[in-house]
Amino acid sequence: MKGKLITFEGCEGSGKSTQLKLLAQKLDALGVDYIMTREPGGSAIAEQIRAIILDGKNTAMCDECEALLYAAARVQLLKEIIIPALESGKLVICDRYVDSSLAYQGIARGLGEDFVASINSAALGEYAPFMTVFLDISPEQAFSRKHGADRDDRMEQLGMAFHEKVYRGYLSLAEKYPRIRRVDCSGTKFETSDKIWKLFKESGAVAKDK
Repeated sequence: MKGKLITFEGCEGSGKSTQLKLLAQKLDALGVDYIMTREPGGSAIAEQIRAIILDGKNTAMCDECEALLYAAARVQLLKEIIIPALESGKLVICDRYVDSSLAYQGIARGLGEDFVASINSAALGEYAPFMTVFLDISPEQAFSRKHGADRDDRMEQLGMAFHEKVYRGYLSLAEKYPRIRRVDCSGTKFETSDKIWKLFKESGAVAKDK
């Protein structure tokens, strides 16, 4: 694998979309060869699976089905988009990846990390992230920033108690996996962006002289 896979994680409303846009501006200015994608989704088939997962009408979906759909979308994105980009030497930036499944389904849903790991063996094996940026902000602060949960998003509508479990799950994963780097998001979006860029240089994701 020639390229590097960098993933972004965080609770709903943590500011991933904003930070990815700011990061893209920096990478574009430096002429870095990269692609930016998202989960679930990122390819035609995976986007169709995303629509099923997040549809607010699918309240009858069981936890195991949810976890398996996330894993299915992930492996499709890996095979179709991520792996070819890595093999061509590109930097791959992904909005969510396997840690989302570990935090949401494994820990918050109570399915267990072993179950999630077993259905995501490719993403946790040969194609594990080079570095994971965890935007560290509590669910209360995050939802306050985005003025509440999205009524059409099934995952956002799961309630604050669930999202607290997700947040604690992320904190637990950050202690377990050194590749997960916590970024304090209490400051402005530009202060957070500067912290992320510093991590990129320190980790070797981009050259230190950039």
